[in-house]
Amino acid sequence: MKTMRDFLKVTKALSDKTRVRIFKMLQQKEMCVCEVQAALGMAQSTTSKHLNILENAGLIARRKDGLWVNYGIDKHSYNPHAEPIIKYLRSILDDDPDVKADVQKGRTVNRLEICSR
Repeated sequence: MKTMRDFLKVTKALSDKTRVRIFKMLQQKEMCVCEVQAALGMAQSTTSKHLNILENAGLIARRKDGLWVNYGIDKHSYNPHAEPIIKYLRSILDDDPDVKADVQKGRTVNRLEICSR
């Protein structure tokens, strides 16, 4: 059932520029918190907060892989409003300078290098 609450979770999650930037990076590949953190130059707690908001809206999902927790686009969201918005987001903002820079940084971050510091 499509509820107003579910719709508002999605729209509120995407009302923040940083969360849109994170979402666009995660379209390219799954990333752990430390990779997102390094790509955007944010504190770990801030990064986790943004990821949590996106996850609670049904836009991204976490997947455990050994010791790593990877985040990526939610392919089976509980939120019926998420799927059409995810589809729409795939087709926009790719030419935005901030998004381009984020995606490039996201491609080059390496969790093994980050975590061995």
